[in-house]
Amino acid sequence: MNYTYPIDETWSKQEIIDVVNFYSLVEQAYEKNVKRDELMLAYTRFKQIVPSKSEEKQLCGKFEKESGYSCYRTVKKAKEMGTEDKVSM
Repeated sequence: MNYTYPIDETWSKQEIIDVVNFYSLVEQAYEKNVKRDELMLAYTRFKQIVPSKSEEKQLCGKFEKESGYSCYRTVKKAKEMGTEDKVSM
């Protein structure tokens, strides 16, 4: 991993931890697999921190540009799956 996670300097320490956790789960979905429920819980928390759709697109776009991993495609696939499934990209 030779990239940085896009974060907002105004977030609290806990918010940064929660957003980084979401990015980390997206990475895991690409590199191995991740529990769908765990990913969706992290995404829900991410949306509490980043409620604006445009800010979400901006942050996830930066993350995808840096890492090659798409938050959008990962969450979309997870939404289409059952609760006990594992997401693998």
